[in-house]
Amino acid sequence: MNERVRPARPHEKLTEDGRRMREVLTYARRGSRFTPRQQAAWQAHHEEWVVPDEAVDRPGFTFATWFGREAPLIVEIGSGVGEATAALAATRPAYDVLALEVWRPGVADSLGRVAEAGATNVRFCSVDAVWSMEHLVAPGSLAGLWTFFPDPWHKKRHHKRRLVTPAFASLAASRLAPGAEWRLATDWADYAEQMVEVLDAEPLLDGGVSERWDERPVTRFERKGLAAGRSITDLVYTRVTR
Repeated sequence: MNERVRPARPHEKLTEDGRRMREVLTYARRGSRFTPRQQAAWQAHHEEWVVPDEAVDRPGFTFATWFGREAPLIVEIGSGVGEATAALAATRPAYDVLALEVWRPGVADSLGRVAEAGATNVRFCSVDAVWSMEHLVAPGSLAGLWTFFPDPWHKKRHHKRRLVTPAFASLAASRLAPGAEWRLATDWADYAEQMVEVLDAEPLLDGGVSERWDERPVTRFERKGLAAGRSITDLVYTRVTR
């Protein structure tokens, strides 16, 4: 799948008359200014640990090349400032962890955290997660998928931008290896309900609401939700063989 010509990435698609195509995406671009601490972490680690957006357009691109080895791959969608990324990757040195995050200051924060944790098995990429899962991840290849506190797009008119939809559930399930787990968490009750409805309907997945995953650290997003009085819902679904 890596030898074929890939379609244009989001933000790179143009209409027939050359205008930037409007797209419904699961995220919004935020500020890109770094703090001094973030800048220092970026300068120290980005060349080795951050996959440039344009790199994925090159013929023969593989993530394994950027990791420098062949190892089971776990994808995290929306790694934020890397709290969960660093903690979970550090305890899984035999696995490669690909963190998909479009917010560059968050990536810079994450670089510092994974360095402090000694988690040299993490690479970051800011290309759209849905596009990346479809065009850069082979079917049946993932050892795990993590989606912690994805943007809830809580206004009803924005629900179409939520990540967990039937189409994405089908795509994600197809990329998981049989027996691999998709772990999710959210602090929005209506999104949790949508996740359960969508994932229960996906024939390649089996699971549901679970106890809090004790390996997952309490992140900034979780603390924010708890402070606002929202409850946290953890879910785990396993790729089945059918």
